[in-house]
Amino acid sequence: MSIGVDISLTSYLKKYFGFSTFKGNQETIIRNVLAGNDTFVLMPTGGGKSLCYQLPSMILPGTAIVISPLIALMKNQVDAMRSFSTDDGVAHFLNSSLSKSAVARVKEDILNGITRLLYVAPESLTKQENIDFLKNVTISFYAVDEAHCISEWGHDFRPEYRRIRPIINEIGRAPIIALTATATPKVQHDIQKNLGILDANVFKSSFNRPNLYYEIRPKKNATREIIRFIKNNPGKSGIIYCLSRKKVEEMAETLQVNGIKALPYHAGMDSATRTENQDKFLMEEVDVIVATIAFGMGIDKPDVRFVIHYDIPKSLEGYYQETGRAGRDGGEGRCLTFYSYKDIQKLEKFMQGKPLAEQEIGKQLLLETASYAESSVCRRKLLLHYFGEEYREDNCQSCDNCLHPKTSFEGQEYVEKVLEVILEVKEKFKAEHIANILAGNTTSAIKSYGHHRLEMFGSGGDRDVKFWNAVIRQAMIARFITKDIENYGLLKITPEGLKFLDHPHSFMITQDHDYGEESEEETAATSGRTGAVDEELFSILKDLRKKIARERNLPPFVIFMDPSLEDMAIQYPVNLEEMQNITGVGLGKAQRYGQEFVDLIKKYVEENEIERPQDMVVKSVVNKSGLKVYIIQSIDRKISLEDIASAKNLEMRELLQEIESIVQSGTRLNLDYYINEVLDEEHQEDIYTYFREEAESESVEEALAELGEDEYTEEDIRLMRIKFFSEMGN
Repeated sequence: MSIGVDISLTSYLKKYFGFSTFKGNQETIIRNVLAGNDTFVLMPTGGGKSLCYQLPSMILPGTAIVISPLIALMKNQVDAMRSFSTDDGVAHFLNSSLSKSAVARVKEDILNGITRLLYVAPESLTKQENIDFLKNVTISFYAVDEAHCISEWGHDFRPEYRRIRPIINEIGRAPIIALTATATPKVQHDIQKNLGILDANVFKSSFNRPNLYYEIRPKKNATREIIRFIKNNPGKSGIIYCLSRKKVEEMAETLQVNGIKALPYHAGMDSATRTENQDKFLMEEVDVIVATIAFGMGIDKPDVRFVIHYDIPKSLEGYYQETGRAGRDGGEGRCLTFYSYKDIQKLEKFMQGKPLAEQEIGKQLLLETASYAESSVCRRKLLLHYFGEEYREDNCQSCDNCLHPKTSFEGQEYVEKVLEVILEVKEKFKAEHIANILAGNTTSAIKSYGHHRLEMFGSGGDRDVKFWNAVIRQAMIARFITKDIENYGLLKITPEGLKFLDHPHSFMITQDHDYGEESEEETAATSGRTGAVDEELFSILKDLRKKIARERNLPPFVIFMDPSLEDMAIQYPVNLEEMQNITGVGLGKAQRYGQEFVDLIKKYVEENEIERPQDMVVKSVVNKSGLKVYIIQSIDRKISLEDIASAKNLEMRELLQEIESIVQSGTRLNLDYYINEVLDEEHQEDIYTYFREEAESESVEEALAELGEDEYTEEDIRLMRIKFFSEMGN
């Protein structure tokens, strides 16, 4: 069955598919298949996996059997193969959607030697009548597509895939090529073991898709954000993934109402409607498909420009595969995911009632996904590390974490603690357990193992579990720790980690995102820049702010802070009334500084023909006006801040946050009566001068670093910053 490797494969490629060059390691893989060897192919979506079995099937005598999980995928690929040939019989599929007469026609073409490629669903392969029929066919090789479906650790486990090998043995042995776009080392081993191809030649392509941009946003006003994003990217093709069929229907309807050409796709729809919707998307009659994960496997649409996850996927494999459907032509591909820890908890609940081993696996996969979402490390680095590949660049320039880096801090001491605890518990526990020991949490597992009596228990009690999980994650990326994949993720220390313990050195850690339950106002004021910001307008607004600041001899941040400018570059306010809805801008500030900004924005909107979906853009602000009025009146009456906080059951930190919000919105407050009690004149002067003459931003951390933490507290700086903003800005 093997064929001489001196053949000119390129001439076959040109003859059958019209291409003159191979992509990546396609040629080496194809030669391996032609030589009659078992083959394992790990190639990211868009890398050209299909050709690795399609071309050999045209060269070798007999029929190649392609086992594939989705009917839509088969139809797609059969249509594609037929388009390259003059005879429709060259490729067929055999599945439950065919009538008896259609099945008879397929079998006739196979027996007559016309069919070179037969796509079969695993369920059809198990039918005895099909097994008996295939025993009489000359089979060139078997291709198992989407091979990750074999593994329980894969993101799309299908029990019927486990039966493929025994059936192949029954039909008749021929070389096997297994192909997948996503497989961790654990999943790869599972696939090879189950198919009996542990000696197969393995071909791994890099998982890096440099053209994809990855971003995670907190799940706040997600539908509104999605509509805004799509309207800012008119005419571009995109897929939105939701977990439930109900949400798919709702989202598609909402998009339609807002003038977006969108259709739903999920397994609960009848197959005719499903196929029709898919075809409309492929033919560009609609721009957006809203779908459950069933959509997209093998859908060969090269110009999908964005993939949005309304719900976080159940595993990083799922995430990688679904985001991989963007930018398959090498062009733009934006991958935007909305994340809330509540979604992870919801997914955990769905697992209840499943077998224990399955629950363990599911929880482990979910934990990886949550870690990825919350981490502030380069997303590309994290993804590639997960698939066993090292990414050496410090900044990929194409994910939210690299474009807007979070604070880093010295973490040597923390990493040492983590490694010491792992050793102390004999490398027999998972990340969550190690984090609980360090944080001093007496969970039932900690108690049952007696780990609350360990010397290291609570040694990192000033930090929470989330923090320790972040340290563990970043120590894993540095390859100090590894997860034992055979044992549900128990942590082991690598030789590199032991070396670090013997000779510790500086190790910088980035602070993780906090997707906690913040209020809407806090989210707007504190979140990093989002992809919805009009970068060009943001830049023009910054220039205007600088000009006004120079004219008034004020630091630019006194006019408007960055979050306010970002919000303007999202919402496009064109009058003073709309300006008051912007984060950190109230009536006073809008009237004092707003006119020049709204004039500029109005001109920009007209010149660039920007459609402002105002009904979608106006943020609903939590009504705190009652509290604000109380604070303003109490300060007017010179009531001490401790008493105000106590009366409203607030921490001092929360009260200062409210006062800052009042002042930044343009209301002038006089806190001298309180400040004079807690700070002497000289210290007040130092802080005031710093903000007036030296500060480059409004940052409290920078002020503390400059003025000295031994001399001032965070509260001192915040009080004087309020005074400064109130007097200079309002």
